[in-house]
Amino acid sequence: MEVIITDARLTKSLSIRLTGGQLAGGFFCLMLVLLMVTAGLYHLIFVKAVREDWPVFGSVVRFVAKDQIEQRERFTRENIDVLAKKLGEMQAKMMQIESLGERLSGLAGVDPALIRSRPDRGGALVASRPMTVADLQAMMDDLEHASTERADVLTLMETRLFDQKMKMMMLPTQAPVEGGAIGSGFGIRIDPFTGSSAMHEGLDFPAAPGTPIYAASGGVVVTQLLHPTYGNMVEIDHGNDLLTRYAHASRVFVKAGDVVKRGQKIAEIGTTGRSTGPHLHFEVLVRGVAQDPQKFLKLGAELQVASSGRANHRPHR
Repeated sequence: MEVIITDARLTKSLSIRLTGGQLAGGFFCLMLVLLMVTAGLYHLIFVKAVREDWPVFGSVVRFVAKDQIEQRERFTRENIDVLAKKLGEMQAKMMQIESLGERLSGLAGVDPALIRSRPDRGGALVASRPMTVADLQAMMDDLEHASTERADVLTLMETRLFDQKMKMMMLPTQAPVEGGAIGSGFGIRIDPFTGSSAMHEGLDFPAAPGTPIYAASGGVVVTQLLHPTYGNMVEIDHGNDLLTRYAHASRVFVKAGDVVKRGQKIAEIGTTGRSTGPHLHFEVLVRGVAQDPQKFLKLGAELQVASSGRANHRPHR
């Protein structure tokens, strides 16, 4: 395309040659400039109309603003309702944890009041009016504080229960002879050597020579020697001033300083020392004072029955 520009007063003319691409580009630039000018004018007129509250423009602006506000409020309300529901579920879970904690507190020796909610706390999320963001924030802060308190108390209960379990594990509650019948009990009896009344400070388990002797609980072997009266004897310290004694063994498989586990084979029944026949003489001493071993063995049997009962009543999944 060729454009010729002439002037009546001039004898010369100006000739401009444009290709199709240049013409299209020029047309596009012209349209873009017009569009920007139009947008600028529209913005200036719209802003002026809004500021001066022109009737038509003011109504349009209020309508658009109202619609946007309603959409935003509806979106916010829907999200608040969802959060309120979730918060209610969390509070219900917290109440379940609180109930479980109260039941465990008795076993752990912890005051149940420590796990209960204060009057201004807890409870299911129930509201007779729509919840606000401020309400949700306050309840979430309260729930966070309550959960921290529960975690601290449950940690204390865990420590107490662990200590109790460890102490129970150290109690000599396992029979030292498997299925062994008791021949002579704890208390006053007629001494078989002297024929006079004498204190028998343990239990006798008669059995064939070589029958295994087991540690009644875990501990440390503090004595292993050949005693004139007790024969081959082993003493195990279980801590807390608690000690067990195993006498008249034919063979001993531990030595002083060894750490033994509950139920570990430590010796075999014999008739060494002051004995009338093959048997185990078993003693339990607390601070050096002999106690009736039957009390400990009965406790072990009761715990075993209770454990079996819980296993049998455990729901199948």
